[in-house]
Amino acid sequence: MVKDQEVERIAKKLDKMVQKKNTDGALDLLRELKNIKMSLETLQSTRIGMSVNAVRKQSSDEEVQTLAKSLIKAWKKLLDGAEGKAAAAAAVAVAVVEEKKKSASPLQCSSKDSPSSSDSKKSEPPKTPTSPSTPTTPTTPTTPVTPKFTSFPPAPVTTDSVRTKSRELLVAALQLGDDHKTIGADCDHLAAQIEDSIYQEFKATDMKYKTRLRSRISNLRDQKNPDLRRNVLCGNIAPERIASMTAEEMASAELKEIRKAMTKESIREHQLSKVGGTETDMFICGKCRGKNCTYTQVQTRSADEPMTTFVLCNECGNRWKFC
Repeated sequence: MVKDQEVERIAKKLDKMVQKKNTDGALDLLRELKNIKMSLETLQSTRIGMSVNAVRKQSSDEEVQTLAKSLIKAWKKLLDGAEGKAAAAAAVAVAVVEEKKKSASPLQCSSKDSPSSSDSKKSEPPKTPTSPSTPTTPTTPTTPVTPKFTSFPPAPVTTDSVRTKSRELLVAALQLGDDHKTIGADCDHLAAQIEDSIYQEFKATDMKYKTRLRSRISNLRDQKNPDLRRNVLCGNIAPERIASMTAEEMASAELKEIRKAMTKESIREHQLSKVGGTETDMFICGKCRGKNCTYTQVQTRSADEPMTTFVLCNECGNRWKFC
């Protein structure tokens, strides 16, 4: 606790130096940090790494820059070590599950080797005892259900407050409804992978990064498009894929059909108003107020309805229609 307070005090002093653009005395503070035994929890809670990196960029003193780089490099090893432990834990979990799957077959081999076992017992699978007199037979151990995302590589740890908040918002979007419970997906892990994929593309938490995050969260929370969220939770859409999908690709099937119909209608109207036509001065253009126009009449509705008139201004190219 005392160590965290000391590191936090140094971080505040470094931040003030960066704000004032005066790094005098930074070397002494960095030397103090070098003598403090740093832990991953302290790095995450105090965000000292960001403060040291900001001083390194601000200072023109080579000694300050060198010491800051060495500190950041040493702290980065802590983060890499944490990631390695997480990866090792995931690998061990997978190995344990595979081993249990192999050993889950009926214990027939041991019964064959036992001299007290009869031939009839050899061919019979283990059964639950039906009476107190029946000898107890060891039952096959139940293989635990492995989460779908256990074998995924662990997402990198981050101490950036913006990235941490983004991951929290993604988790909330993925946990909307009960789909994540039914599927059994690890929403925290999925959110971390999606956020990291976006961050790796922009290499910063700037406006482009935030805009991309907002669009993912908005589409995942869309109650009219639950299939997108389910596909992400099931793994049909990989975290790297959802991180780079366009708005058209994330849209629901209904919205895609509406956009397709609107596009066809726009193309049709454009072609109808452009092909052929009769020149006239009966119409006045709403843009240039000219009367040099060309019109075309097309039956776009039922036969008992009047024809639709498409008008093209030959002066400015403005197009409009009368129904």
